[in-house]
Amino acid sequence: MMADQRYMALALSLGRRGLGNTWPNPAVGCVIVRDGRIVGRGWTQPGGRPHAERRALTQAGTQARGATAYVTLEPCAHFGHTPPCAQGLIDAGVIRVVSAMVDPDPRVAGKGHAMLRAAGIDVTIGTLEAQARADQAGFLSRIEHGRPFLALKLATSFDGRIALANGESQWITGPRARAHVHSLRAKFDAVMVGAQTARADDPLLTVRNFTPLRQPVRIVVSRKLDLPRDRLAGSIAQAPLWLVHGANAPHDDRAYWQERGAVLIQCDTTSDGLDPHHLMQVLGDAGLSRVFCEGGGRFSAALMQAGVVDELIGFTAGVALGGDGRAALGPMGLHRLKNAPRFTLTESRVIGGDLMHRWQRS
Repeated sequence: MMADQRYMALALSLGRRGLGNTWPNPAVGCVIVRDGRIVGRGWTQPGGRPHAERRALTQAGTQARGATAYVTLEPCAHFGHTPPCAQGLIDAGVIRVVSAMVDPDPRVAGKGHAMLRAAGIDVTIGTLEAQARADQAGFLSRIEHGRPFLALKLATSFDGRIALANGESQWITGPRARAHVHSLRAKFDAVMVGAQTARADDPLLTVRNFTPLRQPVRIVVSRKLDLPRDRLAGSIAQAPLWLVHGANAPHDDRAYWQERGAVLIQCDTTSDGLDPHHLMQVLGDAGLSRVFCEGGGRFSAALMQAGVVDELIGFTAGVALGGDGRAALGPMGLHRLKNAPRFTLTESRVIGGDLMHRWQRS
C-alpha cells in the first residue's frame, strides 16, 4: 500500500504539469513500474493528446509487460482521436492497474476498469483519491455540473482596496507577487475579466514572465462589446481571444472583432448585465474546465453573488488606501451576514513583500 501511494503521488505530480494545457481533456499522469523500478512516465500533452498512458507506455516499451500502471484517472474506454487507453494497457501486457478515481465522463464511467478486469488485469481503485479529485476539480465541474471551475483572483491593499479613488492601481502588490500571477495564469485554461477592467486597464491577459506551453484563452465579458481595441485586437495571434456579449451588441462591433480572429459568444442577460450562470454554462460547453478571473469589482461581485466562484486567490499588500479607495468587490445586496458566501482557508504564504492566501468554497 505504501508503494502504491508513493507511485501514485508521483503520477499526480506529473498530471499537474498538464494543468492549463490539455483542455478539453483532463490533465492525467501515469507511472509504469516493473520489479520496483519505474520504466515509464507520462502526462497528458498540450491539446489533450497523446494521453498520459500512451506516453508512459511508449517510454516503457517492452518493459511494460508484467508491470503495474499507476494512473490518476480511470483509463478511457472509448474511441476518439486515438484508441482507448485501457486497450493500450491490455495490449502492452500490463498485469495490474492502480487508478486514483473513476472517470465520471459517461463515455468512460467504469467502462475502462471493466475492460481491464475482463482482460484479467488486477485493478485497484481509490489510491490518493482525495488528492486526485482536487487536481481534477475543473474536469469534474465541467462533467458533473456543466461549467468550469472558477478561481477569482483579487490583489488588494490591506484594507481591501484595488485602486485609489482616481483609479491609480499600479502597483499595489510587488513584482514577485505579480510574477506569481503569471504562473497561475498558465495553469488555467482561460483568463477572464469584465468589460470595466478591460476599459480601465486595457490588459493583455497573457502569460509573459516565461513562455508557456499553451497561452490561456483570454475572455472578456462585455454586454455591448464597448472595448478598447488596440492591444486586444493586436495580440490575437499571440493568444486566443473570446468575447462574451449580449444579444444587443452592435453588429458593427461584432464584425470588427470577428474579422480580426476573435471568437464571439452570445450570453443571456439579466437586469444587471450578463447572466453569470449562463456565462459559466457556455464556457463549459466550449470545453473549458478551469477559468481564472481577474476582475473587476462589479463583475467579481456578480460572480460571487451568483455562487459560481469555487476558489478565492488573494494577494494582500502592506499598504492602506482608505475608504475612498475602490473596493475589490462591488455591491452584493446582502442584508444578513449568514447569506454571505463562505470560504475555507487552504493555503497562505509570503511572496516577496505580500501575502498570498487561497480559499475554497465551503
